[in-house]
Amino acid sequence: MKQQLTAYIKGIIDVSEEELTTILSHFKPLTPLKNEVLLTHGQTSQRTFFVGKGCLRILFINENGQDATRYFAFENQFATALISFITRQPSEEFIQAVEDTELLYINHTDFHHLLEIVPPWEKFYRHYLEGAYVNNTNRLMTFITLDAKERYRQLLQENPAIVQRLPNKIVASYLGISQETLSRIKSKI
Repeated sequence: MKQQLTAYIKGIIDVSEEELTTILSHFKPLTPLKNEVLLTHGQTSQRTFFVGKGCLRILFINENGQDATRYFAFENQFATALISFITRQPSEEFIQAVEDTELLYINHTDFHHLLEIVPPWEKFYRHYLEGAYVNNTNRLMTFITLDAKERYRQLLQENPAIVQRLPNKIVASYLGISQETLSRIKSKI
């Protein structure tokens, strides 16, 4: 899995072998089982995860007790409850393994230590933050500008793995619709 992370990092920043070794030394393995919760509402996000295999989802529980999925991280993607990770405030989000998952994680202290000792890590972090901003803004725009059927079509086009790998209940949670509505949409497409 460190080879996956190495390839990912080298695809974003230029690092010396020494810098890369330093970065990798701060990542530790974790293998949560399907449905295992890695962060709950009210905890402060202490870790950023790199997915080697499997899937993480970041979700909220709304006032009606229903989950609303904000983000999925599949292989070769990073995930964290970013607002909590940045602000050091309790998280409004949960992080859950949706499948048996293999992760590498770095804790908050080590992540910020790398910003001080490995100059290219600053560019990596900027890339990560920019990607998160673009993703979240695009998600918000789809909820404002597209109806449920259009959101589903866009999801099939842009990220079919979500529909192919995950249960309808979780897909519906991501699209902001009921399972019944998702079933009706699927039957028409």
